[in-house]
Amino acid sequence: MTLLEYRIFHTVTQQGSFARAAQMLHLTPSAISHAVSSMEEACGFALFVRGKGGVSLTRSGEALYPVIRQVLNADEALTQTVDELKGVQRGTVKIGAFNSVCMTWLPQIVTTYKKKYPGVEIEINQGTYDDVIEWIKTGVVDLGFLSAKSTRELAVHPLYRDRLMCVVPKGFRTRNPGYITPEEMRQETFVVQGDATDADTQAFLAKYRFSVRASCRVLDDLSTIAMVESGFGICILPSLILERAHGNVDAYPIEPMEYREFGIAVQNPQMLAPAVRQMAAHIEAFARVKRAEDPATNGGFEPERWM
Repeated sequence: MTLLEYRIFHTVTQQGSFARAAQMLHLTPSAISHAVSSMEEACGFALFVRGKGGVSLTRSGEALYPVIRQVLNADEALTQTVDELKGVQRGTVKIGAFNSVCMTWLPQIVTTYKKKYPGVEIEINQGTYDDVIEWIKTGVVDLGFLSAKSTRELAVHPLYRDRLMCVVPKGFRTRNPGYITPEEMRQETFVVQGDATDADTQAFLAKYRFSVRASCRVLDDLSTIAMVESGFGICILPSLILERAHGNVDAYPIEPMEYREFGIAVQNPQMLAPAVRQMAAHIEAFARVKRAEDPATNGGFEPERWM
């Protein structure tokens, strides 16, 4: 099988249609169909289920997909390395990130990176921690932002400590002016998110052995704040999200201080394409500036370089 067939397989999978894949790759639908049939003949089994509404992967196709993604990523890394040796800066960097990093860090990171490397294309995929982990493992993204408590078998290079805050309805009064304690929070009803998006809150609740009374369960930070504003309860959110997400609520630091530690993860640090390696170094430099701006939470926190 050829690299072109792998690209066709990948594009058909992404588009769910031979016709749309043909448009994306500037080929004829018959050429796409012939390439897929050739791959299926070489494999000895069907890769796609054909239907009136399009095509989808068979179970065998699903098993091959992450391997083919790795081959295409390796080919991209080879092309970028050759271009780098020629003095050419181009390529593609695919990033996976959770909500608060997408809202606060990535706009600045991408803008400043593109000024240095205008020939490099940037792709952003936003999702839950579980989404980012799966995207890294299957090659959908080159690197991903993850909380240190969410990574399972992936190693995360830590970058930043983000203080956890207790978000309460407007007018809520704490026993101690200016902060709230876990003991005081124990008496309240909570608005919580799923484990895939809220690993650090779940770890906090487990640490202090909370028996949570949850009035509702939501999927994202903005919905969580909206539910608190409506009086459904209180919630715990990292301070980073509160830089951009606002509502008719108040936020109190938790004492003793608790924080979310997050960083970036890759599948194989030794196999990164040059543009991805440059992006990782760029993100590290950005994080150093952010740590210096927040000495209260990040004082003394200086991760070692990892590549």
